[in-house]
Amino acid sequence: AAPLSPWCLSAQLRRPGDFVLGGLFPFGKDTLNLAARSEPTLLLCDRLFTDGLIWALAMRFAIEQINNSSWLLPGVTLGYDMCDTCFEPLVALQPSLLFLTRNGTRAIGVLCDYSEYQPRVTAVIGPHKSDLCLLTAKLFSSFLIPQVSYGASSEALSNTELYPSFYRTVPSDKNLVEAMVLLLNHFGWNWVATVASDDEYGRGAQALFLSMAGTNSICIAFEGLIPTELAEPDTTKQLENTIKLINSTKVNVIVLFAHSVPAQALLQHSLAMGLGKKVWLGSEAWLLSDIAASVPNIQSVGTVLGFVMRTGTVPGFQEFVAELFSSVAQEEFCRRSRELSGLEDTEVLDTHCRQCGNVTLRDIWPMLGVTPVQPVHVAVYSVAHALHRALGCTSKGCPKTPVRSWQLLHFMNTLPFEVNGQSFRFDQSHGTNTGYKLILWAWRDGTVTYLPVGDYDQSLYVRTSQIQFHTPDKKEPTSECFRRCQPGQFRRIKGFNLCCYDCTDCSENTFWSSTDSTSCSPCPQHQWAPTRSTRCHDRAERFLSWDEPLAVALLTLVAFTAALSCGAALLFLQHLQSPLVQLAGGARSLLALLWLLLQSLSCCLHVGRPSAALCPLQQLCYALCLNGCLSSLLPKALEITLVTEFPRCAPRLLRWVTHGRAWLVVAMSILTQVLLCWCHLHLGPDYLVADYESLPREVLLVCGTQSWAAFALLHGYNSCLAFVCFLCTFMVQTPGRRYNVARGITFATFIYFIIWIFFLVIFATLRTVLRAVTQICTILATTLGILGSYFVPKCYILVFRPDLNTRDYCQNLSEEQPEEDRQ
Repeated sequence: AAPLSPWCLSAQLRRPGDFVLGGLFPFGKDTLNLAARSEPTLLLCDRLFTDGLIWALAMRFAIEQINNSSWLLPGVTLGYDMCDTCFEPLVALQPSLLFLTRNGTRAIGVLCDYSEYQPRVTAVIGPHKSDLCLLTAKLFSSFLIPQVSYGASSEALSNTELYPSFYRTVPSDKNLVEAMVLLLNHFGWNWVATVASDDEYGRGAQALFLSMAGTNSICIAFEGLIPTELAEPDTTKQLENTIKLINSTKVNVIVLFAHSVPAQALLQHSLAMGLGKKVWLGSEAWLLSDIAASVPNIQSVGTVLGFVMRTGTVPGFQEFVAELFSSVAQEEFCRRSRELSGLEDTEVLDTHCRQCGNVTLRDIWPMLGVTPVQPVHVAVYSVAHALHRALGCTSKGCPKTPVRSWQLLHFMNTLPFEVNGQSFRFDQSHGTNTGYKLILWAWRDGTVTYLPVGDYDQSLYVRTSQIQFHTPDKKEPTSECFRRCQPGQFRRIKGFNLCCYDCTDCSENTFWSSTDSTSCSPCPQHQWAPTRSTRCHDRAERFLSWDEPLAVALLTLVAFTAALSCGAALLFLQHLQSPLVQLAGGARSLLALLWLLLQSLSCCLHVGRPSAALCPLQQLCYALCLNGCLSSLLPKALEITLVTEFPRCAPRLLRWVTHGRAWLVVAMSILTQVLLCWCHLHLGPDYLVADYESLPREVLLVCGTQSWAAFALLHGYNSCLAFVCFLCTFMVQTPGRRYNVARGITFATFIYFIIWIFFLVIFATLRTVLRAVTQICTILATTLGILGSYFVPKCYILVFRPDLNTRDYCQNLSEEQPEEDRQ
């Protein structure tokens, strides 16, 4: 193919028409040193940028298709005015100002109302970079001139309030970052480094990635920016520091948001400094560029994966480029180009790349199949369709009516359009989202090829079997600061990085709720869990059951105590009229034994599952039975003290504590206890308590004391009776030839007090199943204490020493006459 001369190239970048579209393309790169300029002349570029030339040719191809179409804009000719941006904001600003000049002049009107203002161009296609668009979009938005970019993806440009006339035919970086995060989660990479170029695209994409990674359990080991101006003196040092910091983190995955030139510099330094093979995740900004792939020994960088916009082919474009280059060789072609461009005026902006040299088809042909040209094609057609609707075109032609640039915005915002059979529509943020392809750098004979290995369109699909990683087994490497915790373990953060942690077992009564949990969840109150548990179990009920060995032993003792009470009662009944039984109280002794029998049997109320109805009965039965026994002993104690301590008052008072009236004392005492039991039920009876804290795996069912005042009232009266009996008998002296009945009452009440001192201390503090055991032991100890100290000695005499069961030995004190009366 014949070479394309620089001058002829610039001539082909302008063409007049009824409506002119401005184009901003990066034909060249590497601007001249700004500080070296001696005059404020136009900035030019040193080297040709192949992709920019291809995009410019794609715009021209689309406009020629539209001009040759008989249905889109029949009778209307589109012109174009393409200028170089050289990837520099200052360079892009100069043609942007040219586009804003009033049509036919070189001046920009300063007006209060621009509704009738007709600028040099109707719409603008480009530029490619986000930072250039952020600059130019403010200018064009102030005039409401439609600007359609074919490569700017910064999320900041989605703000339609700041940039109402800005559109783009590529997805925003937000969609790209979502795809990146899904890919990291797909392979389980949660410890990554992210590097971005220090420009609008890099900073914006990295900020989005950091925000989204934090909400998806992805930890950032390192985040950094690399310079875009490689000629700066500190550039090499910054790149070396970045590589050192990445190497110190031990990550295996690096996410790179950068354009091709800074990406090339980073890859080159990583190889030179021996970073090692990593997984590099990139975007279209550098993945499809031959600049990054041209780094020497680039195959040793590791595995390169990334997302590129899913684009279709533009039918006939490659043939158009081939025909164009064959026509350039003819001088007649260049002459016609000069005539069409209208560039005879040398003062008009002329931004061709003077140092690019001749360009041949061979120079750009390898990139024709790689460089995405559909976004440029769609951008031109979006303006053409808006013009079609604004003019009211039909199949016969378009009316020759003037259309202002701002009038196109309504049609671009609301209506879809079709290009080569594919439908497109700008969304609310004035962008299009056609989805992404996941590509892999695959090497064949030392040349990089782009192998599609997945897709992303709202959801990610990865053909993992087609990806051969740089690892020995060709499987994906791990990149984790932590290991996945096993079920039943939670994350315990270590160090200063919240993403690094140890796995710790969940403690007892807590359970593991999710994989990424930083703590274990406590079980509900009615459940429990063992160590390192993933779920909670229902607690078993714990109480003193009938089949427990301890309960069986206590019940055996209860049976023995009841049998002892029954045996003593039968023996007393058999010898009811004997002097010893009469001395012990006669029939009242039988009543006392009956109460002791019932008291021992009340122990059964404390065995088995307690209930709300059973708990109040436990204390009532014990207090009432004990009161019956003590009340039966009270007349005998009063009788003894009257005879021994108050002999002068005894004759007239003894009739109230002996014979039939003694039963009245017993009845009044029992009725008093019944009244106190009623008060106890109304003041605060015992209630069922479900204790979840005392036992780790069971719920303890016990009867709790609701009111200690009611408890003291209930049992305090019995203590008073015992104290009266003790005072009445502990100082009584009996002649050696007589039976000392007072001593039995003294020891019985003394044992009662000793037992109750220990009982109160233990009962008030104990919160286990032993609480019921303590209650049973207290009842049995009290019963056996009274039996052993008062009744058993008398039974011994009745059975083994009947010779002592005589009136002389067992004479009642009340039957003796005081010594003074005998004299």
